[in-house]
Amino acid sequence: MTAIDELYEIGTSTWLDDLSRDRITTGNLAKIKASKSIAGVTTNPAIFAKAMSGGNAYDVQLADLRAAGSHPDEAVYAMSVKDVQDACDLFRDVYERTDGRDGRVSLEVDPRYAADEERTVEQAKELWRLVGRDNVMIKIPATDESLPAITAALAEGISVNVTLIFSVKRYKQVIDAYKAGIRQAAENGRDVSAIHSVASFFVSRMDTEVDRRLDVIGSEEALALRGQAGIANARLAYQLFLDEFRDMSDLPAGATKQRPLWASTGVKNPDYPATMYVTELAGPDTVNTMPEETLNAVLELGGLHGDTLTGMAPAAEEVFAQFESVGISLDDVVRVLEREGVDKFVSAWQELLDSMLENLK
Repeated sequence: MTAIDELYEIGTSTWLDDLSRDRITTGNLAKIKASKSIAGVTTNPAIFAKAMSGGNAYDVQLADLRAAGSHPDEAVYAMSVKDVQDACDLFRDVYERTDGRDGRVSLEVDPRYAADEERTVEQAKELWRLVGRDNVMIKIPATDESLPAITAALAEGISVNVTLIFSVKRYKQVIDAYKAGIRQAAENGRDVSAIHSVASFFVSRMDTEVDRRLDVIGSEEALALRGQAGIANARLAYQLFLDEFRDMSDLPAGATKQRPLWASTGVKNPDYPATMYVTELAGPDTVNTMPEETLNAVLELGGLHGDTLTGMAPAAEEVFAQFESVGISLDDVVRVLEREGVDKFVSAWQELLDSMLENLK
C-alpha cells in the first residue's frame, strides 16, 4: 500500500492538478493513474496555457482550426475540451466504481467572466454540452457575482467544482449556493444523486500572503506563526463541512455532500516540508489535488499521521486568534487573494489567447 492508498483509506481522494495533450498521447496520464493511484484530474487556465505554449502535441488540431477560421477563444476551448474528454474517458472506470465521487476531470469557465453571472452560466452549460461526459466537472469561481451561477449550473444538473475559495465565510456562501442548486435540480426533476460538487480551497496561497505580512511585522511572535495559516484555514473549513453536512435532511433524497478539495497544495516556501499540505489535511470526505511534484514527494516520503482534520478546529481557531493579536487582518488577506486569484487566471488566459491568435494566422 502506498501513501496515496493510505490517504484513500483515511478518506482523502488524490487528484492530479495537471493535464496536457502530451500526458494523454504518450500514455503518461494512464501510467500515473495506474501506478500512483490518482482518482481524478483538475485543470485551470494556467495549466492549459503552459500545456499549449510548448511542443507540437496540438499541431494537427491547430492546423484544422486554422483552416476552419476559428477564433482564438474557440480554438483554445476546442483543444481544452478534447483533452478533458480523453481524460474523462480514461477515468471512466474510477467514476463508475465510486458512484461518481471520483474519476472526475475539471474544466474551468473563462476567468474573464468571473463578475458576469449570466455569461458564466451560459458557458458552464455550453462546456458541459461540449465535453459530453458525465464525469466532467465545470469549475466556477466563488466570487460574489458567480455564486448565483453556481446555483444555476447545479440546477441544470451540472456537476460543479467551485474554485478560488480562500475563507470559511465564503465557503458558507458556497455551501448555501450548492444546497439551493440541488433543491432546484430536484424541483426540475433531475436525479440529484448524479450531481456532485467539490469546494476548492487554495491552501499555499494563504500562507504566502500571510507569511509576507508576518515578515513585515517581524516580531518574534509574528515570525513564529509562519506556515500555519493555510492549514488552520482549511481545518476550520472542514469543521464547517462537518456541521453543514452531518444532517442531510434539509436536502432532497439522494443528494451528495459537497466535499472540500484542497488545492494549491505545492509548497511555495522551500523551507516547508513538501508534503505538509497533504499530511496535515487528511480526513474523511475530502479531495487533495496535487501537482506531480507534490504527488511524488508524498509517495517517496510517506509519513502520514492518520486523520489530521477531525477535531482540529479548536486549535485552528487559536492560531487565527494569534494572527489577529499580532495585527494580521485575515479579512483583508482574503480580499487580496480572491482578487489576485482571478487576475492571475485572467492573465494566463489572455496570454494563451494572444499566443493562439498568432498561431492561427
